Amino acid sequence: MSYPLVILLCVGLLHQTVGVIRMDKLADNKICGDAECSHVLSMATALDDFIAPDCRFINIRRGQMVYVYSKLVPEEGAGVFWSGSVYSERYVNQMGIIGYFPATVVKETQKFTQDTVQIPTADIDFYCD
Repeated sequence: MSYPLVILLCVGLLHQTVGVIRMDKLADNKICGDAECSHVLSMATALDDFIAPDCRFINIRRGQMVYVYSKLVPEEGAGVFWSGSVYSERYVNQMGIIGYFPATVVKETQKFTQDTVQIPTADIDFYCD
């Protein structure tokens, strides 16, 4: 590998991490449908609006469908948060954005898997761009 290529690779990696903010972890473990947390666990319907307090979270509007990807295992005294993505024709600009939200603002309507795995969360789970 040539030095210019290595330098370009390093610059590219640095460029991707510039502007990334590390936020506090919300939990040490999460429940997922697979080891990579890439499979949807369930569908849920928003029971109420939720306004994201910071970049780790997503905005949810009452009535929106939410794809749930993981469920954080709460620490004692902490809230229960899930991660997911909202999908709605009315809020197209939010489609595909994955973030956390309180489990209390949604109702699960369909579970896609009964087999789940509990894995540790990583710092990257709580970074913001």
